Amino acid sequence: MPKLLIVTTIPATVRAFLLPYIKHFRAQGWQVDAMAQGITDCSECTTACDRVWDVEWSRNPLDPRNFIAAPHQIQQVLTQQNYDLVHVHTPVAAFVTRYAIHRWQHPTKPKVIYTAHGFHFYRGGSPVKNTIFLTLEKLAGRWTDYLVVINREDEQAAKQQKIVPAAKIRYMPGIGVDTNYYSPQAVAQSDVMQLRQELGLTPEHPLFLSIAEFIPRKRHRDLLQAFALLPPHAHLALAGTGVLQTQMQRLADRLGIAERVHFLGLRQDIPVLIRASVATVLVSAQEGLPRSVMESLSLEVPVIGTKIRGIQDLLEAELLVELGDVNAIARAMTWVLDRPQAAQTLGKRGRDRIANYDLRQVVAMHEKLYAEALL
Repeated sequence: MPKLLIVTTIPATVRAFLLPYIKHFRAQGWQVDAMAQGITDCSECTTACDRVWDVEWSRNPLDPRNFIAAPHQIQQVLTQQNYDLVHVHTPVAAFVTRYAIHRWQHPTKPKVIYTAHGFHFYRGGSPVKNTIFLTLEKLAGRWTDYLVVINREDEQAAKQQKIVPAAKIRYMPGIGVDTNYYSPQAVAQSDVMQLRQELGLTPEHPLFLSIAEFIPRKRHRDLLQAFALLPPHAHLALAGTGVLQTQMQRLADRLGIAERVHFLGLRQDIPVLIRASVATVLVSAQEGLPRSVMESLSLEVPVIGTKIRGIQDLLEAELLVELGDVNAIARAMTWVLDRPQAAQTLGKRGRDRIANYDLRQVVAMHEKLYAEALL
């Protein structure tokens, strides 16, 4: 029976993206464990996995705990369990775990797979930060058996920069989206109508939606400033939480749009929210391959997005805008309002395009990679 350890910095990554993989490989007879900070408090994680392991590290890459307590804890678990594969995700967990395995004095070590959910060096990024993160990726690449990239820019960069040998680089179309769950037919129109009523919307009130954590790189400020340029009958819903939420609520008030902007917090009804919208909007400065865009396209709802890595992989040119161009964002939103039929056509084409990103296909790609790694 193969033994797999999945490692992320925080359990939210496991809960949001990796549970289908854990369930699939356990159903194939594998032992699948997971490691993250505070994961024993995540009931979904403890239920899905054979075992879960807490580790003392921080999302802050400069936190000294990352290289004091964490490597020893990782090595203790590896010694106890004798894993065949360790699959690491998220920057801190990926680097520290690979470092710990590299330093582990043991005659047999597991194969290490690293999925980069968007390198922290990228076109348009700070030259200083790009240099630092590229250097770290090259260093950790020496301790990596296979590198999985999820967008074409990262694939090209990994090969050009020789982060790992080209033969060990695998492109996969993200972490997959369940196109059966995110299907127009799976969302009841009655649920859509009820949600719109809860938001106080009539059929004359078009709704835009953004699903994003309130952090600087998501650039909610650009979106709010663009929305302020739209006609007064339009509404905007923001699903998510984060450190900038209060600041953005104040900005909406200053812009005079607070009554038309709905701060929804964390939601469990994302498919209904998307289907209730005329378009979703993601104006980030940095992404890997955004799940929210894939979900929207799978539900046949068009997406307005910035011309950056990952988003460009998914969208057609009509609704791509330059990063930070508030007027361009407003023009794209206005286009959706003025041309509803054309916007709906884009959404329907999106459903066809997203077929290549279906969860079942990406799970099969993981099966193939794991089988190769175990040879």
